[in-house]
Amino acid sequence: MQQRLVGWGAVLAMLSVGIGAFGSHILKGVISEDYLKVYETGVQYHMAHALALVLIGLAAGQWGDSARLRWAGRLIGAGILLFSGSLYVLSTSGIKILGAITPLGGVCFIAGWICLAVEAFARKR
Repeated sequence: MQQRLVGWGAVLAMLSVGIGAFGSHILKGVISEDYLKVYETGVQYHMAHALALVLIGLAAGQWGDSARLRWAGRLIGAGILLFSGSLYVLSTSGIKILGAITPLGGVCFIAGWICLAVEAFARKR
């Protein structure tokens, strides 16, 4: 579990850098400033939560495998896809209905962080 989480976190962080570079070099001037800000928000949350996957993987290495850590990783991964993915598509396509998907990704992020917190507090010293 540890290697997979750290590996996926690293891959998703690399994708965040690439997607961010695409936005700043290719999309600047192509989409409106408002949509560029939406896109950049997606990139910021993407990177932060890719690093969260690395953190969860490192926690699994310290604490051992657990269902809560597995769920934390799954939820953070789903959050990246739903939250950041919907913002990327919304900002580049202008399809506003995709904004309805974004909060589902936010809920996944929150639930993933809760799983990590509960696991941390449940650990015995």
